Amino acid sequence: MKVFVTGGAGFIGSQYVRAMLAGEYAGYEDAEVTVFDLLTYAGNTANLPIGHERLTFVRGDIRDAAALEEVLPGHDVVVHFAAESHVDRSVAGAVPFASTNVVGTQQLLDSCARHDVATVLCVSTDEVYGSIERGSWDENEPLQPNSPYAASKAGSDLVALACRRTHGLDIRLTRCSNNYGPYQNAEKLIPLFITNLLRGKPVPLYGDGRNVREWLHVADHCAALQLVLTDGEPGEVYNIGSGVEVTNVSIARRLVELCGADPSMIRQVADRKGHDLRYSLDFSKITKLGFTPSIEFTAGLESTVQWYADHPDWWPAETA
Repeated sequence: MKVFVTGGAGFIGSQYVRAMLAGEYAGYEDAEVTVFDLLTYAGNTANLPIGHERLTFVRGDIRDAAALEEVLPGHDVVVHFAAESHVDRSVAGAVPFASTNVVGTQQLLDSCARHDVATVLCVSTDEVYGSIERGSWDENEPLQPNSPYAASKAGSDLVALACRRTHGLDIRLTRCSNNYGPYQNAEKLIPLFITNLLRGKPVPLYGDGRNVREWLHVADHCAALQLVLTDGEPGEVYNIGSGVEVTNVSIARRLVELCGADPSMIRQVADRKGHDLRYSLDFSKITKLGFTPSIEFTAGLESTVQWYADHPDWWPAETA
């Protein structure tokens, strides 16, 4: 079995690769893994067991057809993580998001179709649904993205599903809630707050902090992805959630406590443009495949804080 992982040096992709190479996924214990990653700001080879006998790393861009043609043929499975993913960056400049997330996905899928890849798993986000005041989204909800990032991921989803219908490619699509855990880039909320607080610096809380997100540990997310890869159905979309909904201000207060900081370190700042109020997923469809989150949120958050405390060399450099 040969598995091609785009964006495999990033936060979620590297967790998936590490777990597969560690033999955590039944039937894939001997899989050969190729990580294809451009190594932008969020990608880091330090996230990977470079030198592992079953791992090949290739630096490349999913928008580069020639690069894909050189390395993709011969792989049985593609797991597609590669994406520009930070909402704030997309608000500041949306073009790279449209280019990578939409054009890049199309380029990748065209190559998969040409080379008869058996299965393609496309990893997406709950943000494509927009914002929901009450209840939870199921997989049949219309896509109503509110940020350039979310719109580009919705475009990626539609490209993937169209490729399924046009070429008959076995494409499976997942949409996950917010992830947390080790190795996450420190521009995201939880690692940003942890590293700031451990340095004795204040943390910026958008608006009044009432925004609600559903949190899932990255290891649980990757286990769910593997479940969809092995037991999911071609052409189907699967929401991956936890049922753990927490306001941003509650997250900030928990992290202040876990980091031994003073509550005054939470500083309210101007809200982000188009900031969605609440996300919530109905993930009953994937539970029928056997998925249940295994990492309880409080314990997972504590272990994440400890990981960052134990790895100060992984933190971003301080800026003046």
